[in-house]
Amino acid sequence: MSNLMLKNVNKIYESGIHAVKDFSMDIKDGEFIVLVGPSGCGKSTMLRMIAGLETISSGDMILGGTVINDFAPADINASMVFQNYALFGHLSVYDNMGITLEIQHENRDEIYSKVMKAANVVDLKRELNRKPNQLSGGQRQRVALGRSIVRDPELFLMDEPLSNLDAKLRAQTRKEIVTLNRKLKTTFIYVTHDQVEAMTMADRIVVMNNGYIQQVGTPSELYDNPANVFVGGFIGTPAMNFLYGSISQDKFVNEDFSITLPKEKLRELKDAKVNNVIMGIRPEAFAVSNPGENVINAKVDIVEYLGCEYVITFGVDSERYYTAKVEANSIKGEVHKNLSLSINVDKTYFFDTTSELRIV
Repeated sequence: MSNLMLKNVNKIYESGIHAVKDFSMDIKDGEFIVLVGPSGCGKSTMLRMIAGLETISSGDMILGGTVINDFAPADINASMVFQNYALFGHLSVYDNMGITLEIQHENRDEIYSKVMKAANVVDLKRELNRKPNQLSGGQRQRVALGRSIVRDPELFLMDEPLSNLDAKLRAQTRKEIVTLNRKLKTTFIYVTHDQVEAMTMADRIVVMNNGYIQQVGTPSELYDNPANVFVGGFIGTPAMNFLYGSISQDKFVNEDFSITLPKEKLRELKDAKVNNVIMGIRPEAFAVSNPGENVINAKVDIVEYLGCEYVITFGVDSERYYTAKVEANSIKGEVHKNLSLSINVDKTYFFDTTSELRIV
């Protein structure tokens, strides 16, 4: 097994589109890395370059000390799982899982041994004689995973493999993929646009936008310490609220809010020599409260009841709307049109209005 080093990797298409820009990171052997970001951010292009399916424009990809920039896909010991399962409908599960080894003219006994081992890992031993059209979507995805396992690759590359599954099956299958990573102790690089998948599966997340890496870190690092407005808004459900305003004496002020800030944050904002700022408030930083300091009168617009909590869309004075997530047991009876909400200022974030980088 080997580490993968990516150094200043770029991809520029003939049309002039710069899809991946100066991508650099070290991926340790056995890590589960998730590339996440909106459509068109370059994450799938990066994955395809690692697999050898796209040529890189500049930079270096080094697998186990060997530069693989110009390697053909067959020469890179990686196995790729796509959104489309790409199974042969006329072949059994057994034959679908072993077909790569058949093409490579492996010994039949060796094929049998590897397929049975893989079938045991993905829990398909009882389905080996069935055809793909006799399987559920989750089972078909596991056949695709099993086909990858028999190759014993150094890298598992996955491009949105759960997109075709329903919500319940997605949750189940992502647990199975994480378990598979732990069993095989092999590096997984997984692409998704779904930040919930990224947060629940990854050892480290790479957040991308417009071809650039925005931030790399563990799920908790990205959630607790977003590097910029984009990461703050992308990671977390519901999304972070952003308020444009200014610092006046000991308060953050805008058309809707006047929030007294802790001395430590005021000192850091003063040290940064900023006046106009973007304040980020996560929905869960709000709580139902009695009137007092840093309590607002929320004019409730939409209420979503999720069993243990409410997600509330509300306004204050302007035409802007914000989102709060509060515990259901904090509200007696139905949510009314007006609700007093306190703000936990220790869970607020401040960003520069020009660069959108984190200040405090």
